[in-house]
Amino acid sequence: VLTTTGENPLGIRPIPGLLFSFSIPAIISCLVNSVYNIVDQIFIGWGVGYIGNSATNVIFPLTVFAAALGVLFGDGAATYLSLKLGRNEKEDAKKGVTNGILSAVICGILLLIISAVFLEQIEILFGATEAVLPYGIAYGRIIVIGFPFVVISTTLCSIIRADGSPKVAMASLLIGAVWN
Repeated sequence: VLTTTGENPLGIRPIPGLLFSFSIPAIISCLVNSVYNIVDQIFIGWGVGYIGNSATNVIFPLTVFAAALGVLFGDGAATYLSLKLGRNEKEDAKKGVTNGILSAVICGILLLIISAVFLEQIEILFGATEAVLPYGIAYGRIIVIGFPFVVISTTLCSIIRADGSPKVAMASLLIGAVWN
């Protein structure tokens, strides 16, 4: 979001105000994400039972890895964007953001393929028992489809925040949580 003078607020606003305006959406996003995971576990527990919860817990490290890839590319692209915008090198900033997004897309798709092909072995590695394995595979087959979207959306949220729009990044997370 640009100011009325057409500048990014990160370059001209005082730091205490920026910290406040960026931290509130970040805190809300973290709370929504936590509540989302808790509610998810409650519904699975009621519907399937403790084995269903175990199955989701076996898949959870893969989900965290997908989000970590998004943070890797997003924070890297966001840092590059901020540095280049600070130097008024807008064309280089665009290239860095494009590379970050392209890397997220490629790695998200690769993670989907690798996870889908080796899902059973990964679950066993993460501690799935014979009782949990079929539930984990059924749940995992659905979850891995979303990995490219997790990587890409996490990447984009970091870039959007670096562009001076923390409320837009928060809104995108809220929309996804409510929709799901």
